Amino acid sequence: MKRRAFITLLGGAVAAWPLSARAQQPSMPVVGFLSSGLSESYIPMVAAFRQGLKEVGYVEGQNVAIEFRWAENDLNRLSMLAADLIHRETAVVATGGGYAPTRAIKGATATIAIVFVSAGDPVAAGLVTSINRPGGNITGVNFFTSELGAKRLEVLREMVPKAKTIAMLFDPASSGGEAAALADIETAIRVGEQRPVVARAITIGEIETASATFVHERADALLVISSPLFTSRRDQVVALAARYAVPASYSLREFPVAGGLISYGASITDAYRQAGLYVGRILKGAKPADLPVMQPTKFELIINLKTAKALGLEVPPTLLARADEVIE
Repeated sequence: MKRRAFITLLGGAVAAWPLSARAQQPSMPVVGFLSSGLSESYIPMVAAFRQGLKEVGYVEGQNVAIEFRWAENDLNRLSMLAADLIHRETAVVATGGGYAPTRAIKGATATIAIVFVSAGDPVAAGLVTSINRPGGNITGVNFFTSELGAKRLEVLREMVPKAKTIAMLFDPASSGGEAAALADIETAIRVGEQRPVVARAITIGEIETASATFVHERADALLVISSPLFTSRRDQVVALAARYAVPASYSLREFPVAGGLISYGASITDAYRQAGLYVGRILKGAKPADLPVMQPTKFELIINLKTAKALGLEVPPTLLARADEVIE
């Protein structure tokens, strides 16, 4: 009896050791990542986000866990995905693909820190009080694409100086100031004695049908207004411009890399790296209210020479001289 009692006591103690050890170890923080886009389209952005975390000392699977949620261009899914991330007790949630994911998380919590990556004005969107002092539980990275419309139009005119009709591919569902940017660009096109044409697309299918507008209106050039939808579907957008031989200007380097003609804007991958830095700092104790919204300091001009030749365009030497990268 004494022997059985001893074995039982010993067995109970051994079973308790792992529980005791685990109780003394700090739990691994969980970071949420909510995007309106498609996972395969954001591979370089996710890699940059992980790099930013690493620079602050956090490596996924070692001392931090990341829960990814992708709406796959269906904004109606965001509220459900946001609730799921909150349920998993995330310490910080990073959001990308426009302000819709940020609003979804904001609607689900007033305490969990949120770090956004977006192209629009976060103050005008009502997400932060100011750029320098965000206040509340939200901060992030703004990489300015809406504000660069006039500059991108100028570059497109240099590339296609004889263009008489300029089409604009526009996503009305975008919520980062693109509507105001569209109006400004339309005005600038008319001031230059050119004719503006707007082709609208909210869904993947509408991107395809929007191309009929380019053909019907005999567009000489195309300006793609920044949108999370178009970023996710950049291969499709670039393919349509090539199919109808329309010289097109984009806001992100990723478009010329995919075969687009030209882009001018800040680096979206660097914006996600900076978001990773902020998430890491918050995990270490920083408060979102005290972290200014980061803004880009460099804008890149990217030209795809192979695409220019396919379109029969002669790239002006002055434009080549200003290019940060030429893809051949």
